[in-house]
Amino acid sequence: MKEQQYTVKTNEQIASSVYKMVCAGDASVFTAPGQFINIKLDSLYLRRPISISDWNSERGTITLVYKDVGTGTAQMSRMLPGATMNVLSPLGNGFDTTVGGPKPLVIGGGVGTPPLLGLCKQLVKEGKHPHVILGFNTKDDVFYESEFLDLGLKTTIVTMDGSYGLRGMVTDACLNVQADYFFACGPFKMLQALCCTLPAEGQVSLEERMGCGFGACMGCSIMTRNGSMRVCKEGPVFERRLLDW
Repeated sequence: MKEQQYTVKTNEQIASSVYKMVCAGDASVFTAPGQFINIKLDSLYLRRPISISDWNSERGTITLVYKDVGTGTAQMSRMLPGATMNVLSPLGNGFDTTVGGPKPLVIGGGVGTPPLLGLCKQLVKEGKHPHVILGFNTKDDVFYESEFLDLGLKTTIVTMDGSYGLRGMVTDACLNVQADYFFACGPFKMLQALCCTLPAEGQVSLEERMGCGFGACMGCSIMTRNGSMRVCKEGPVFERRLLDW
């Protein structure tokens, strides 16, 4: 973990209350999709953890996608190109792409979608062909569909109200998909439903409120089948078999 400075290059709205920020800085520190950074923001005591959507070590850039849901992310949404951020990075353990078969299922829910883009780029690089299923509330919430399609991946969009793609939940779209392994990131209830529905083994990235972001405060601890673990340190990605739903 390092304390670093990143400079905002672009910061644009890409869906309802959802923003995409590209920052310049040391991207070589990231080793796996699913890792995150912790951002220090003006006048706020706690840093804000944001997952890395993608990174490019050669260009020295990282991409963050976040939703404006409170004081911290609202402040981020107003940042202009040239603004600097003090961050702790890299944090957490990401997805392990060395396991699973050649056609895994990749499932995202809302702002759980961003880290799955970096994941899919890595899977494609390894010669795998994931089927992507993304769930949102409405058409206005949908983002990143074209980015996954540009990777040549079959991409299914599901909305709760049926205003775009299939109507329903991601669990509905998974019923007729054959996969021997899955990767997922999204709301707790969605991940719980997936783990109770899918017969395959997999990995899930959990969302949890964090204090320090690097394992010292124990504030994001959860109980697993191997005892207490910290989402920020041992996670945020956990093997499905470890989680006692």
